[in-house]
Amino acid sequence: MQEHVRPNPDELLARVQQEEKQQTRGKLKIFLGYAAGVGKTFAMLEAAAHECKGAGVDVVVAYVETHERAETEALVQGLEVVPRRRVEYRGTSMTEMDVDAVLARQPQLALVDELAHTNAPDSRHPKRYQDVEELLAAGIDVYTTLNIQHLESLNDIVAQITGVIVRETIPDSVIDQANEIELVDLPPDELLQRLKDGKVYVPDQAARAVEQFFRKGNLTALRELSLRRAAARVDDQMRAYMETRAIAGPWAANERLLVCVSPGALSDRLVRAARRLADELKAEWSALYVETPGHTRLPAHQRERITRILGLAEELGAQVITLPSPTVAETVLQYARSHNVTKIIAGKPVRSRFGEFLHGSVVDQIIRHSGTIDVYVISGEAEPGPIIATDPWQPHRPLRRYFQSLLLVIGATLLGMPAHGIISPINLVMLYLLTVVVAAVYLGRGPSLMAAVLGVLAFDFFFVPPFLTFAVTDTQYLLTFLGLLVVGLVISDLTVRLREQVEVVQRRESETMELYAFSRDLTAAAGLEDTLQSAIKHIGQTFNRQAAILLPEGEELQLRAASPHFRLDDNERAVAVWAFQHHAPAGRGSDTLPAVPIRCLPLKTARGVVGILAIKPPQRDDRLTPEQRRLLESFASQVALAVERAQLDEQARQAQLLKATERLQTALLDSVSHELRTPLVSITGALSSLQEENSHLDAPTRHNLVETALEEAERLNHLVGNLLDMTRIEAGAIRLKREPCDAQDVIGSALERLANRLAAREVAVDVPAALPLVPMDFALIVQVLVNLLDNALKYSPPTSPIQVSVRALDAALQIQVADRGIGIPREDLARVFDKFFSVQRPDKVRQLVPVETRGAKFDKVFRVRRPEKMSGIGLGLSICKGIVEAHGGAIKAENRDSGGTIITLQLPLPQEQSK
Repeated sequence: MQEHVRPNPDELLARVQQEEKQQTRGKLKIFLGYAAGVGKTFAMLEAAAHECKGAGVDVVVAYVETHERAETEALVQGLEVVPRRRVEYRGTSMTEMDVDAVLARQPQLALVDELAHTNAPDSRHPKRYQDVEELLAAGIDVYTTLNIQHLESLNDIVAQITGVIVRETIPDSVIDQANEIELVDLPPDELLQRLKDGKVYVPDQAARAVEQFFRKGNLTALRELSLRRAAARVDDQMRAYMETRAIAGPWAANERLLVCVSPGALSDRLVRAARRLADELKAEWSALYVETPGHTRLPAHQRERITRILGLAEELGAQVITLPSPTVAETVLQYARSHNVTKIIAGKPVRSRFGEFLHGSVVDQIIRHSGTIDVYVISGEAEPGPIIATDPWQPHRPLRRYFQSLLLVIGATLLGMPAHGIISPINLVMLYLLTVVVAAVYLGRGPSLMAAVLGVLAFDFFFVPPFLTFAVTDTQYLLTFLGLLVVGLVISDLTVRLREQVEVVQRRESETMELYAFSRDLTAAAGLEDTLQSAIKHIGQTFNRQAAILLPEGEELQLRAASPHFRLDDNERAVAVWAFQHHAPAGRGSDTLPAVPIRCLPLKTARGVVGILAIKPPQRDDRLTPEQRRLLESFASQVALAVERAQLDEQARQAQLLKATERLQTALLDSVSHELRTPLVSITGALSSLQEENSHLDAPTRHNLVETALEEAERLNHLVGNLLDMTRIEAGAIRLKREPCDAQDVIGSALERLANRLAAREVAVDVPAALPLVPMDFALIVQVLVNLLDNALKYSPPTSPIQVSVRALDAALQIQVADRGIGIPREDLARVFDKFFSVQRPDKVRQLVPVETRGAKFDKVFRVRRPEKMSGIGLGLSICKGIVEAHGGAIKAENRDSGGTIITLQLPLPQEQSK
């Protein structure tokens, strides 16, 4: 009976997520062969023409190289061909696949020949497989062709088999992500015959190909590689099927591989070998580089090589780790044990036996202390050069340091000569040891070693009898010489190592402090704009580069912050857009549009890409070191988190504002509905009473009802007018018609509009003579005074006076409206001009009372009984503030000492009048 086991939930979830991702991504089918001429392109076109075209699939030829073969060209006929893009480079015209044209055409299936092809310079991507990945990301299915020798992990094996180093390679991850691989096979003898018949190359090229590459042994070996790769893919699919359906099988124990990386030439081979071994064992693998203190002494091209090798490992699917440590073997083993590594892959030592005796062998140390961990030693030819893992000695530049070391030895000798007859010669050894220490601290390893050797020679020549000769009569001094030399060399080495470790610690401390200062300033930033400006400032100071940050606004990227002299042209903006859309770096130093001088890094967070960080060097040949690139990536991560935090804060603030607005709208609707309903009830009651035929109302009662309806209608009109005025102010629809006006005319017009209500009130007006004319909108300022006077009428006793005064100040005209009411609570003085704010007076409410008529009482006829203090909906003073501020003035409220309220407004005077 077949045994079923429960599938791993994590692996099952990962597969489900991968399947969901594949639903939006195009499908990739690779026609895999072992050499040119086996029929990959023919098979691809035949599948597209017969299978897809017949099924109604929208197929286009994005790029197919027919090599003028009649049978291949016949298959292309009848298929839509997307025009190629023409590129001019150094006087040569070349054609490449037009990615933008294919994306604009948006077919269901695109045919792309020669997946490993290298694009012409100034193309969007250096490699064609990257163009294909962009098509797949856009949801377009792709058929493509590939030869096995172009696979990166097999590059060194192919070179051993054929003697030819293949330069055009693709990462193994591309073929791993393919949905289907179709092996196109042809026996080597038939391929050689096709080559002789001119069906692969023209005769001259065919002859050279047979001599250099197309030998039967080579083809047989390449054929085996392609068959093995296809079989491995079938095995992966079988395993995935069994694991998904919980079918038990002889699953191998999990293996973990660790490959040790150095800047030596063998590291490329190590990384590829680790990838192949990981595939065979179905194991996870990592690439580790131990950064010793000697790393800082490596030339720039060696550091670039390390970066390239680590990038290669990452492309091949490894987890890349860089650890600082002075001891390589100990660090490698410590990491391997802490991460359950079962196999370590290292390169064969390239030093001679004598060199290993002097400096030691990292591989031997790893093997000796590996314990239960297997160690694989990979052999191969290696070019001479420094290997960072063994911390090599290199002569110091400039040579003046050696001259300074010589001067130190001469100085120690001169100091020892006066004391020679006083103290024992053995004690003078300390002077030369001190010289070695000084040289090691301030001059470096080479000068300190020279100081140790010269110290022994000087001590023998000047202080050991017979003097001024290197001869030694007392053999006990030979031991002294040896001790001085050994101690000097040990002190020199230890001191230099300590100095280098201090330099590394200081460099890392500097990077940590820069990150800390950067994070601190980003955290202290008040808002998004401050965050962006702080980021631009720190990046410019740390990396000596112009920087810019672009954030999405709607459907476009907008430049939100930049260095003072940063300019973004159309091409550079297109690079930024590509990096944002594809969530990958683009531009200088990347795999996408590397010829563009700008480098764009996506600002990634857990929620996605929030923007783009763009940097531009001051000089075109000024490049970042690998350490600076890592630091820049850390800066970009910090910027992304800060931008996301600022955006979330803004969203939270907007949510709170929206919530407050909703509460305010609810309160407004309640208040407005009450304020509108009250006069409407009175108007409706009065008019319905007048409409009734059998009401028997006398003339005074009818007059009273008409007066009530008219008064409430005017009040309703005033309320609606205030609402409309407030809407105009908020929308910025007020257009001031400024003209010089007399303040006395303004006050007179306001009093005239309120003549009926002010008939029984005392109004004291104080307007000095010879006041200057003030530029204002006459009608709007009259409305302001009407609102202020109306407010004074409602909130002061009927017998109390109202005072209106005008004064000319240095730069403004001041108008005050004062009453003798109960005033405003102190805590509400700053809020009385807010929209919809009213002073709460629970003891002063409106009442609707029935109107008494002669001989009858009508319950439905109501009159509003008005208290002396009413709150209303709180728009009058808010409208006054909006109008006054639109004039460039100010308004405020104060309580009078003797009771009451003073509303003061100031309108600016023209400059020539204010002087």
